[in-house]
Amino acid sequence: MSTPVEDVAAQALSLPPEDRAKLVERLLASFEPKSPTQSAWLALAKDRRDAVRAGQVNMVPGGEALARVRARLT
Repeated sequence: MSTPVEDVAAQALSLPPEDRAKLVERLLASFEPKSPTQSAWLALAKDRRDAVRAGQVNMVPGGEALARVRARLT
């Protein structure tokens, strides 16, 4: 006989990848209380995500971004 955890896991694994990712984020967040700093970083990340989705900023490939940072540091 399956346990409630196994039942929930089976249901979760049947979800589309995007929904599983959202579920993972919520479960992980439940282990840590949100500090004001965490809340501020989350708000900033969401603002940046929304700006990208709205086409207000352009994405830069990771390698190029790192090269830019390295160039500024030298």
